[in-house]
Amino acid sequence: MFKIRFLIAMLALSASLSTAYAWESLPTEAPAPENNPTTAEKVTLGQMLYHDPRLSSTGTVSCASCHNTMLGGEDNRPNSMGVNGQTGGRSAPTVWNSAFNKVQFWDGRANSLEEQAAGPVTNSIEMGMKSWDDVVARLQSMEGYQSAFEKAFGKNAINKDNTTKAIAAYERTLITPNSAYDNYVKGDQTALTAQQIKGMDKMAEVGCTSCHSGPAFNGAGMFQKFPLINNAYFEAQFHLKKDKGLAEVSKNNADENLWKVPTLRNIALTAPYLHNGSINTLEQTVSIMAQLQLGKELKKEEIDDIVAFLNALTGEFPAQKMPRLPATPGTAFN
Repeated sequence: MFKIRFLIAMLALSASLSTAYAWESLPTEAPAPENNPTTAEKVTLGQMLYHDPRLSSTGTVSCASCHNTMLGGEDNRPNSMGVNGQTGGRSAPTVWNSAFNKVQFWDGRANSLEEQAAGPVTNSIEMGMKSWDDVVARLQSMEGYQSAFEKAFGKNAINKDNTTKAIAAYERTLITPNSAYDNYVKGDQTALTAQQIKGMDKMAEVGCTSCHSGPAFNGAGMFQKFPLINNAYFEAQFHLKKDKGLAEVSKNNADENLWKVPTLRNIALTAPYLHNGSINTLEQTVSIMAQLQLGKELKKEEIDDIVAFLNALTGEFPAQKMPRLPATPGTAFN
């Protein structure tokens, strides 16, 4: 499960190489695994499941509750709220462009969108179902889902595997291309302002792109220790080391404070920041990341330039029409 550990990236980018960084635009389609090719029927079903709070024990929490496709793909909370008002210790990562993550969750414990979709439903804090057998029984009781699963997968198809496949198929459509940055990289020299271009160059020069690389600015599956540089002042304020990251799952001390490199796409919309949602502004986040990961104290002008560039990573959001969910006439779920 933790073979991905070899992908851990340690800081190693020289400023002299910054201008040679290969900037890439975001693809408009995401690749699907061989065992789950994307179809319109799966996407339709997956969107229903994604937005259905009846996949939770209380009937109040859906995937969209924490990963809102009407917003930046998360919930703008420091810590997301699950069933019965419970909150976890991490900030919800965005679902937009998650198809371009090679691993999922902040700690990278899931290797696919399908594997990720299976977790929150039975997590006692998040959606709180006792078992996937209970989830399947609930779905089987609704005629509308019987029909939708049959269209997507064939007869007698309601099971855990197909449920997560459908959700993943829908999530692979959640792509935000054609940001100002993308248009600039594709040749429109007027797409970025002079300040945004300065910020783009500064990102590479100071070393941000040593981790936030690739078209999704997510390191394409990289892990990085955070914080890399000890700072007692920041630790007292933001408690960055309290959560051990990958080590919480692997139980391996060598994995302490290792995190999946998150995407910078649409980051201007996803405050608060960091794995625990402890920082409210993008400006402060840029400043602290430079100090803790790069050992550099940036000037205000440099921070402002980088933030201006990060705002240029907000893409076009595909229109989302809320699905009509299968009815449960005369029935209440306890």
